[in-house]
Amino acid sequence: MSRFLLFCVLASTWLAAGQSPEVFQPQDVFQLEYASNPQISPDGKKVVYVRNFMDVMTDKPLSNLWMVEADGSNHRPLTTGNQNDRSPQWSADGERLVYVSNQDGGSQIYMRWMDTGQTAKLTNLTQGPGNLSCSPDGKWIAFTQFVPEKQKPYVSLPGKPDGAKWADPAVVIDQLKYRADGAGYLKPGHSQIFILSTDGGSPRQLTSGPFNHGGSLSWSPMGKHLYFSANRHPDGEYDPANSEIYVVSIADGTIKALTTRQGPDSNPAVSPDGKHIAYLGYDDRYQGYQVTRLYIMNIDGNNARVLTSKLDRSVSRPIWGADGKGLFFSYSDHGNTKIAYATLDGQTSTLADQVGGTTLGRPYSSGSYSVSADGALAFTRSEPHYPADIAVGHKSHKRIKMATQLNEDLLGNKTLGKVEEIRYKSSFDNLEIQGWIVKPPHFKEGESYPLILEIHGGPFANYGPRFSAEAQLYASAGYVVLYTNPRGSTSYGETFGNLIHHNYPGQDYDDLMSGVDAIIDRGYINPERLYVTGGSGGGVLTSWIVGKTHRFSAAVVAKPVINWYSFVLTADSYNFFYKYWFPGFPWDHAEHYLKRSPLSLVGNVKTPTMLLTGEQDFRTPISESEQYYQALKLMKVDAMMVRIPGASHSIARRPSNLISKVLHILKWFDEHP
Repeated sequence: MSRFLLFCVLASTWLAAGQSPEVFQPQDVFQLEYASNPQISPDGKKVVYVRNFMDVMTDKPLSNLWMVEADGSNHRPLTTGNQNDRSPQWSADGERLVYVSNQDGGSQIYMRWMDTGQTAKLTNLTQGPGNLSCSPDGKWIAFTQFVPEKQKPYVSLPGKPDGAKWADPAVVIDQLKYRADGAGYLKPGHSQIFILSTDGGSPRQLTSGPFNHGGSLSWSPMGKHLYFSANRHPDGEYDPANSEIYVVSIADGTIKALTTRQGPDSNPAVSPDGKHIAYLGYDDRYQGYQVTRLYIMNIDGNNARVLTSKLDRSVSRPIWGADGKGLFFSYSDHGNTKIAYATLDGQTSTLADQVGGTTLGRPYSSGSYSVSADGALAFTRSEPHYPADIAVGHKSHKRIKMATQLNEDLLGNKTLGKVEEIRYKSSFDNLEIQGWIVKPPHFKEGESYPLILEIHGGPFANYGPRFSAEAQLYASAGYVVLYTNPRGSTSYGETFGNLIHHNYPGQDYDDLMSGVDAIIDRGYINPERLYVTGGSGGGVLTSWIVGKTHRFSAAVVAKPVINWYSFVLTADSYNFFYKYWFPGFPWDHAEHYLKRSPLSLVGNVKTPTMLLTGEQDFRTPISESEQYYQALKLMKVDAMMVRIPGASHSIARRPSNLISKVLHILKWFDEHP
């Protein structure tokens, strides 16, 4: 069956089930668009951004570059085609734009002259470039690129006869980190920093050695030095969060470390006068959640001090104001991502909120922004009824102008589920918990509705009042959806986040169940039709919940951890999890690992439970789901396992997988009234 016919069948099935075409439907996912990476011109008059869309024929997300005036006028494409154009960067004078495109196959760096529209392909790279940064004088483009390393065969087989077809050679692995979710099994090599003349030519490699050099790159004002973050410690793989700020000389490649503390130092940003460096980090205490703060130090690495000591929230993406008197940054507070400004004496003010909207499936924090020379802001903005659009503001005032409405043609003709905030007290300790309710599009007072409790992953992450295709599809099917930020969620401070440190799952169970009780008390929920689902950390909590209560009619456990002992030894970041999420190695703390594992409660489970995981998930490997499925079957619990072929931990990366996930969950719930 063709993809077109498949989704026609899905549409007819949805309508046959009584769903009006006026509500959000599964096939509408392919029509969604969203903006990302907005780059405002140096003069603050124009914004170039990445316009993301879905291709129903290839089932892949694609992207082009678009430009819009800051007042929302003259909205037009800069690139077109079924390709991926990304990472736009203005030259300092605003006359040129560099970006990455795969229009000719592999990802390459391109330059566009903004006055004429002429475009030149500058590279012929064998690996995709990242972290583009234009030098202030316009002469250079810095970027990172993976550099493969040759690996000698461990053994040599005898020569095979001509025409013989032998098995593929054995794969020999000896590195600590050998696979990564979304990337698969890693090839030998490391990410290095390169520079490229804006006139084209051959890139020049600046860094080398068995270290990964990634993240943002920042130039000195005269273009003689480049600042970056990396973990270049000899034992760095075993201490993965211990990165430093480095400077490399463009002339001779000499590298010098500017920070030395234990902990992550990242995202360097050089001040306009070249006298200071702003960066992010914290002193590592090996906690599950630690607040990332904004620092400033002298250009030589001396006199480091924190600027956001009074803000108990993690900050990201520091950008200097053009006058060098302060820095812009973003942070999340109570599920709302904001843009703020800090003076050099630590006084902060919030300039914009509702940043995000680039995670279409579920309402996670996300988004990005940029700043012009005169303090104008361009950022991605989202509310519950639309994904990321481009918004423009300014440091001098709090007026926000929406410059795009990318989904008005689709969502403007749909009746979406209304989203409202809820706050309630946890039964465990009266801690206030924030959440959101999504009601069916044609919700009627006095009627009784089934409830889906949808739990976020992380666990150190946050949901908020942002667009969620999954929540809207559940609501369109007639369910009330409750999603919350239980203890351990980010955007509520370090103490709140660390209430689950070495204690997860724990009292977040009480937080979630108290939310269910709070919404039942409102009188429109059928207490006999309660359902629960969640992915990743939400899968952990879903399986934990059905091991502790029989209140739910059915559950869908998506990409979970079921056995922390096996997870720590099979997950892709196993060199991190055992020392930050647990007190040590599992064989030294077996009892601690077991009592936190949902597998320890499987003997209590009566709830019909579906497992749903990507077969190429290396973050929470599908072996976790297999353990739980087999344990449930042995206990004669009504269980089903759904395996998503080719999918990583990011199941919704392909639009059809997002749709498939939602339809499997809804069918399971519908079969268990």
